[in-house]
Amino acid sequence: MSRLLETLEKKILVADGAMGTILYSEGLNTCPERYNLTHPEKVEQIHRSYIEAGADIIQTNTYAANFIKLQRFGLEHKVKAINEAAVDIAKRAAKEDTFILGTVGGLRDVQQGKLSLPEIQYHTEVQIDALISCDVDGLLFETYYDLKELLTVVSLAHQKYNVPIIAQLTASNTHYLIDGTLISEAFDQLISAGADIVGLNCHHGPHHMKRTFQHIDIPRHAFLSCYPNASLLDIDHNHFKYSNNAQYFADVAEQLIHEGIRLIGGCCGTTPEHIQKIKGVVGNLKPVTDKKVVPFRKKNEYVIKEKHKLSLSQRVKTQPTVIVELDTPKHLDTKRFFQNIKALDASGIDAVTLADNALATVRISNIAAASLIKQKFNIEPLVHITCRDRNLIGLQSHLLGLSLLGINEILAVTGDPSKIGHLPGATNVYDVNSKGLTELALRFNKGINTDGGTLKSKTHFNIAGAFNPHVKNMDAAIRNMKKKIESGMHYFITQPVFSHEKIIEIYTATQQLNVPIFIGIMPITSYKNALFLHNEVPGIKISEDILERFKAVEHDKSATQKLSIDLCKSLIDTVHAYFNGLYIITPFEQVEYSLELAAYSKSITKHKQEAIL
Repeated sequence: MSRLLETLEKKILVADGAMGTILYSEGLNTCPERYNLTHPEKVEQIHRSYIEAGADIIQTNTYAANFIKLQRFGLEHKVKAINEAAVDIAKRAAKEDTFILGTVGGLRDVQQGKLSLPEIQYHTEVQIDALISCDVDGLLFETYYDLKELLTVVSLAHQKYNVPIIAQLTASNTHYLIDGTLISEAFDQLISAGADIVGLNCHHGPHHMKRTFQHIDIPRHAFLSCYPNASLLDIDHNHFKYSNNAQYFADVAEQLIHEGIRLIGGCCGTTPEHIQKIKGVVGNLKPVTDKKVVPFRKKNEYVIKEKHKLSLSQRVKTQPTVIVELDTPKHLDTKRFFQNIKALDASGIDAVTLADNALATVRISNIAAASLIKQKFNIEPLVHITCRDRNLIGLQSHLLGLSLLGINEILAVTGDPSKIGHLPGATNVYDVNSKGLTELALRFNKGINTDGGTLKSKTHFNIAGAFNPHVKNMDAAIRNMKKKIESGMHYFITQPVFSHEKIIEIYTATQQLNVPIFIGIMPITSYKNALFLHNEVPGIKISEDILERFKAVEHDKSATQKLSIDLCKSLIDTVHAYFNGLYIITPFEQVEYSLELAAYSKSITKHKQEAIL
């Protein structure tokens, strides 16, 4: 057994507090880990201040010293040098009995999924190798939101290195991780994977940490750790700050010791003063080996009620299905819009799709329009949700609001960048992409809240994804489509297609994926419209023959409309030869195009079904 674990068998150890918070408070505006190379004396001074305050353990200034995070500052080529320098600095500051932990921070945050586990394992291993080569007393994995990520790196470290492993998760909820796993269950998994010390750090202050550990039993073959933030984060004159509450922090730290914590330190906002107060309170306390656990009952699972109405992805698998896109207005005169909705409803269209400020152009909220459609009509609204306009908080609130309104059909899209729209200076958010949004919606479908707690019900989202067949490399488009399927999308809607060859190409490329696809058909309204689509819309090409045919009737509105309808009907014939799903895009609110094409689609599919019978 290592000296660190032997010591923990006998006594409570106090760790240090925040490094980055202090550096930022003194004017740092760059990467804290860079200071290991440029300002080693400053880092050493902070280490010494914690040791003088009573810290038995200090951690290296390497939280973000991995390739991925250093890459943001152009320092990715200095991973080894930064980690080695950090250990050297810590050793210069340490006393003879000070323990030094090599710190490794989590790569996935609450958004998750941006890095694969093999990528994480590779980059983490490079960092760990550098720390272990400098003979640290243990490895501290901290601020891990994703349990799978932490299990991966703990297993790696346990198999490869013979050093103590501290594994600390970060939870937004006092009972659950963001994937819905109970914190106590997560600790059990981490211990089985090889962790010697398991615990929590960051996000919560002492009060909420205490609430969590009241429900956590003391493990038999591991120790518990806790590194709370100083408090909840506050804003003062546009500056983020934490409360100056060192004595309160220490008082709660004493209560945490009674809950079985054997290693206690501080995270964001904590200072040497916090550590000094903790040491003064817990320095003479004896470790707790047995405690009365406050029972915590996991919320009952909620059963999804059987829905009488089939979702679009279910319907299109067995029968021809038609959806029509109709943009909400750019103004408040909605009379024509709802007249068009009424006409589509009366025609028996399966769903009307409502774009979410497509092409980064402001329109009436599609959720408001969908709400009125649900109240007044029978047609199903399919609401597009773009990641461009909402951060993680707004997206999830938006999803919950849609569920409350009974709107379950959604199209998850990343969104056109604002620079292509009429407000090019508007901010693009993009906290997640369409795949990340899908994962959020599927979590809600399981009844799991943002922070891992229960929603007390389950949403019923049926999630569509966008598919762009107008790319140079169809194989690359299919690979992206497969990733979207893996994220949980149920079916797909394509951009408008203007040739029989493209429809067949889509069928050939996707037939092995076993996923429903709605093929987009958009009527061309004029020769100018055809030229615009051909020359200015990326990936769309219209044949010279069709361009010439529209040019020939350029000044005859009736002939232009007939030509457009005839061409679309021909394409619909090909669509229904290969696909059940048809997606009609209404051009410029001219719903008469969509009504005629939808009627044609229904007539030919009806004849086919009658012929089969």
